Amino acid sequence: MDNMDDQNLLDEQKERSTSVDLNQDNSLLVDISDALSEREKVKFTVHTKTELKEFQGTEFSVIRDHEEFIWLHDRFVETEDYAGIVIPPPPPKPDFDASREKLQKLSEGETTMTKEEFQKMKQELEAEYLATFKKTVAMHEVFLTRLAHHPVLRNDHNFRVFLEYKEDLSVRGKNTREFLKGLAKGIAKGVDEKVLLSGQKDVDEYFESEKRFYVEFHNRAKDASMKCDKMTSLHKRMSDILIKVSGGLSVMGTSENTNLAPFLNKTSESLEKLRKLEGRMATDEDLKLGDLLRYHQRDAQAAKGLLYRRMRCLANLENANKNLDKARAKNKDVAAATTAQQVASEKFESLSETAKGELGELRKKKVSHFKKNLGELADLELKHAKAQVTLLTNTLQALREM
Repeated sequence: MDNMDDQNLLDEQKERSTSVDLNQDNSLLVDISDALSEREKVKFTVHTKTELKEFQGTEFSVIRDHEEFIWLHDRFVETEDYAGIVIPPPPPKPDFDASREKLQKLSEGETTMTKEEFQKMKQELEAEYLATFKKTVAMHEVFLTRLAHHPVLRNDHNFRVFLEYKEDLSVRGKNTREFLKGLAKGIAKGVDEKVLLSGQKDVDEYFESEKRFYVEFHNRAKDASMKCDKMTSLHKRMSDILIKVSGGLSVMGTSENTNLAPFLNKTSESLEKLRKLEGRMATDEDLKLGDLLRYHQRDAQAAKGLLYRRMRCLANLENANKNLDKARAKNKDVAAATTAQQVASEKFESLSETAKGELGELRKKKVSHFKKNLGELADLELKHAKAQVTLLTNTLQALREM
C-alpha cells in the first residue's frame, strides 16, 4: 500500500475539487496532477497553468508535502493586510494509520477465515485506503484552488513562491520549545476568541448576526458530522457482515452434495452483490455528506477567525480612542494620539467593509455547495435503493423457481 503512485487515484478527486462553487478565472489554474503516498508523508505534484505576468513561466510543476501547505496557510493568516478576508481553511493532515491498522489486524486473523473471505475483506480495506488517499489529495487541491481564484490572495508573494519555486521550501517541524510556545499561544487565543465571540456584543448588528450564525452552524455541523460517520460506519459494518454470511453459504453450497446447493449458491451470490451495494452507499454518504459537513466545519472556523480578527481590530480602536481622550485631558502628545486613532479607525473601517463582502460571498457559496451535494446524494440514495429492491426481488423469484 505504501509508495503508491497511481494516476487513477486522482480521477474522482477532480469532481470533488470543483464541487466548491468558485468564480472561474482561467488566468491562474492550479491542480494536483499526481501524488505519492509514503509511510510518513504524502508528496503532492502541484501543477500550475497561468497567463499572469508575475510568474516566470506559463506552465510548471513543483513537489510539495503537507507541512508546506500549512506553512502557506499560516503566512496568509499572519499577514495583517488579509485580516478582513476569509482565509481558506488548511487541508487536514494525511492520516492513514487507521487503514493500516485494520490491514495489520486482518493479516493477523487470516488463519481464522476462509481464503475467499480474506480476499474480500482485504479488497474492502484496500478500497477504504484508496478512498482516504483520494480525499486527502482532493482537500489539498481545494485549498489551492480557492486561493488561485481569490482576487487578492492569488497575488500573494508567498503563494507564487509555493507554486513556482522548484526546490524544497525547507519548512521544518517545530521543536519541543516552539511547540509548547505555540500551544500556549493557541490556548490563549482560544480563550480570547471565545470571550470575544461569545461574551462581547458587536456594535454592528450584521456582524453580531454573523457571529451567532457561525457559532451555531459550527456546532450543528459537528454534531451532524458525527451522526453521519456513525451511519456510514453501520453501512460498512453491514457490508463486512455480508462478506462472512455470503462466504459461509458459498462453502456450504460447494461442500455438501445436496439439493440445497443451488439454493445456497444463489443466495451467496446475491448477498455478495448486496454487499457491494452497501459498500457503495457507505462511500457515497461519506463523500457527499460526511465530507461536505467536515469541509464546512473548517470553513465556519475560518469565518470565525475573520470575526475574531475584526473584534481584535475593534478593541485596538477602542484603546486608541481612550488614549486620545487621555492625551487631550492632559494636553500632552495629542497629535501622536490623534494620528494613532485615525490609523486604527481607518483599519477597522476597511477591515469591516472587506469582511462584509467576504462573509456575504461565503454564505452564497455555502448554500450552493450544500444544495449541489445533497441533491447528488439524494439521487445516489435512490439509485442504490432501487438496485437493492431489484436485486432482492430477482433473487426471491429465482429461489422460488428452484
